Amino acid sequence: MNSFFQLFLTRLREFYREPEVIFWVYGFPLLLAIGLGIAFWNREPEPALVDIQQTGAASQTEELAEKLREAGLVVEIHDAAECERRRLTGKTMLYIVPTDEGYRYVYDKTQPDSRTAFFQVKNAIARWRAKPAITWHEEEESDPEPGNRYIDFVLPGLIGMNLMGGGLWGVGFVIVDMRVRKLLKRLLATPMKRSYFLLAILSARMALMLPEMALLVLAGRLIFDVPIRGSYLTLGLVILVGASAFSGIGLLLACRSDKTETISGLMNLVMLPMWLLSGVFFSSKRFPEAVQPFIQALPLTQLNNALREVMLDGASLMEIGWRLLILAAFAVVCFALALRWFKWQ
Repeated sequence: MNSFFQLFLTRLREFYREPEVIFWVYGFPLLLAIGLGIAFWNREPEPALVDIQQTGAASQTEELAEKLREAGLVVEIHDAAECERRRLTGKTMLYIVPTDEGYRYVYDKTQPDSRTAFFQVKNAIARWRAKPAITWHEEEESDPEPGNRYIDFVLPGLIGMNLMGGGLWGVGFVIVDMRVRKLLKRLLATPMKRSYFLLAILSARMALMLPEMALLVLAGRLIFDVPIRGSYLTLGLVILVGASAFSGIGLLLACRSDKTETISGLMNLVMLPMWLLSGVFFSSKRFPEAVQPFIQALPLTQLNNALREVMLDGASLMEIGWRLLILAAFAVVCFALALRWFKWQ
C-alpha cells in the first residue's frame, strides 16, 4: 500500500501549496453561508408595494391611500398607463382601480408576492369599510423557532451544493489537468496499481472535504443556531456517502476527457440541472408533478433531502437508508465504469 499512500500525500501537497485553492474550497462556502444567513436570518418580509390608479376625486384616492398606508402597505398614486407599466416591470405588486361599485384589482395570480399583496389590500379595505358597530380584537404572537427559517432550509442545500462541486471539480478537473500536463503518462512509468491512483484521488478528496463540511455545520450551529436534531454520526455518514457519489461522478466524467474545456463543459452540464431542480435554494416540490420522477432520481436531490431530514426532522439512519443506498449506487457504479473506461495515455 506504499504507492497508494504516496499518491494520497502527493494530492494533499498539491492542494495546500496553492493558497487560492484553499480559499475557494474552505473560505468561499463559509462566506456564502454567512452572507445568506445574515440576509435571511429572522428578517421580516418587505411591505407590499401597491399602486392606486387616479380616477375621480383626488380626495377619495388620497383617503384610500392613507388607509392602506395605515395597514403597513407602501402606496403610490399614478395614472392608468403608469400603473400598468409599473406592474409589468415589477415595481409594484398590484394596483387598484376605484370604480362606482367598489374596486378592481390588477395583479398576477401566479406571483406569490402579488397574491399576498391582494389579500392584504382586501383585508385593509374590509376593515376600513366595516360598520362602526363592528369591533376588531386581535392578538399576534410571532416567535421564529430554529428549524422553520430560511437559513435552516438553505444551509443543508449549501452543504449538498459544495459536496457536488467539490466532487466534480476536486476529482474530475484535477484528473483531466494531470492528463493535459502529461503527469498521468509519467505516473504510469512507476510501479503503481492504476486502481490505487484513482482511489488516492478519491481518498484525498474525502480528507479535504471533512474540514470544509465541519466549518459549514459549525458556522450554522454557532452563528445562526441552525438545529441538528438527528445524530451527528448519521449526519457525518450522509456527508461521506454524498461526497463519494459526486466524487465517483467526477471520476466518470474525467475518465475519457483530454481537454480542460471538455471537462468544464461536462461538469456544468451535470451540475446546472441539479442547481436548479434539486432544492438548493428553494423546494424542488415547486416544479410540476410530471418532472418529479426525474428530480427525485438526481443524486443532489437525495443528498439535500437526507441532510434536511437528519438536521431538521431528526430522522434516523433507518429512515434515510434508502436515500443513502441510491447515493452509494451512484458512487459504486460510477467508479467501476470509470476504472473500466479510463484513458491513461
